Amino acid sequence: MQPKTAQLKIDDKEYSLPIITGTEGERAIDMRNLRKDTGHICYDQGYGNTGSCESTITYLDGDNGVLRHRGYPIEQLAMFSNYVETAYLVIYGELPNSKQRKAFGHLLREHSAIETQMQRIFDGFPKNAPAMGMLTSIVSSLAAYYPELATNNFEKDLEHFDLAAPMAISKIRTIVAMIYRYRHGLPFIHPRDLPFADNFLHLMFSDPYVAYVPVPEVTNALNLLLLLHADHEQNCSTSTVRMVASSGANLFTSISAGICALSGPLHGGANSAVMHMLQSIHDEGDDGTRFIAAAKSGSKSNRLMGFGHAVYRNYDPRARIIGTACDKLLTRLGKSDPLLDIAKNLEHAALNDEYFLSRKLYPNVDFYSGLIMRALGIPTDIFTVMFAIGRCPGWIANWKEVATNAKGRIYRPRQIYIGAVKRDYVPMDKRG
Repeated sequence: MQPKTAQLKIDDKEYSLPIITGTEGERAIDMRNLRKDTGHICYDQGYGNTGSCESTITYLDGDNGVLRHRGYPIEQLAMFSNYVETAYLVIYGELPNSKQRKAFGHLLREHSAIETQMQRIFDGFPKNAPAMGMLTSIVSSLAAYYPELATNNFEKDLEHFDLAAPMAISKIRTIVAMIYRYRHGLPFIHPRDLPFADNFLHLMFSDPYVAYVPVPEVTNALNLLLLLHADHEQNCSTSTVRMVASSGANLFTSISAGICALSGPLHGGANSAVMHMLQSIHDEGDDGTRFIAAAKSGSKSNRLMGFGHAVYRNYDPRARIIGTACDKLLTRLGKSDPLLDIAKNLEHAALNDEYFLSRKLYPNVDFYSGLIMRALGIPTDIFTVMFAIGRCPGWIANWKEVATNAKGRIYRPRQIYIGAVKRDYVPMDKRG
C-alpha cells in the first residue's frame, strides 16, 4: 500500500508531501522538508494550523468535545480517579498499580517542604507582588537549589527524572500556599503527612495552633479542579515548555517558562476574568438578564468571559463536569452564592439562545473553576497560580517527550519579513 501524499504546485513544479495519520485519525501534511525542497516556508500566524510535535499524552477533539489523557476519557478520570493518580498517568503513560501509587505519593510527601534558605527569597518581594511573578521566580530558583537534578543535559536530567517530577509538583503546591500566606501577612506552615489536596488546604488555611480540617467534599472538589487542568494538549504554556526544553533546558527552568506563559490574561487569567465579570453584573443589580441582552447587542461583548474556546467548537467536556461539582459543593457547604445564580442564568442562555448557539459560545472550564475556588476560600488573585499546580503534570510529561526524542531539534520557527529593504546608513548631521 502506497503512503498517502499531498500535492503542492508552485509555479510550474509539483511536489509530493507525505501525509501523517495519528491514532485517532488526525491527518497532517508533513512539511519538515518543505524549505529544503522548495525554498518556501508555511505562514501560519500563531501556529493555529501547525502541528509542532507528535505526542502520546493528550487527545483533544474540539469539534466533538472530546478530551482524553493517554486514551482515558476525562469523564472517567473525573469520576473514578484523583489528581495524583491522573498526574502519574499523564507523566508515565499508564495508571499506577498500588505499589507505584504508594511510591509516587511518598515522594510527594517527602519533598513537600521548602528549605529555610529558599524561604528567604520571599523576603525580597513586596507584599503586593503579583502572585504569578513570584511563582515563576521561585520555581526557576529550584534549578539553583537542586543543580544535580537540573544539569541542562538531557541524559543526566532523565536519570533523575523520577525524583525531579514529583518534587516539582509537590514544591509548586507548597510555594503557591506560601505565596498566599506571604501576601496576606500570615506565617508559613510546615507540610504534614497528608494526601496531596488535604496538605495543600492545610498549608493554605491552618494557623500555627489550630490545624485546618477540610470536609471530604472540599477535598474532592479541589482534587477535581486540579485533575481537570492536568493537561490540555499544545496550549500556549505547554508549547512554551516544549520550546524551552528543546534548547536542552532542565525541567525546572522549562516549567518556569510555562508559568510565565500561563500568567497572561488570555491564558491562565481567564477564570479570574470570569469572576470579575460576574461580580460586575451583581454590583449593577442585574441577574444576568440585562447583561445577556447587552452582550447580544454587541455593546458589552468584550466583557463576555468564560464562553467559547480557542479549540472547542462544542461544549468543553470539563465544563460539564465542573459545573455539576460546583453545585454539589455549594449545597454541601450550605453556601448561597449570588454569583452562581448569575452564572446559571448565563449558562442557560448559552445553551438555549440562538445567538450563543450559532456562535458556539458554550461555557468553558474557566466559567466554573473560579466559582469553586471562591467557595473554597481562595481569593481571586491566587486563581492563576492554582491553575499552575493543576497543569504541572502536563508540563512535565511534555518536557519528558522532548528530552527523550533522540531525533528532536531546537524549536526555531521561521518568519515572513515585511520590514524595510536594504538601505544605507545616514550620518546624524544628514538626517532630516
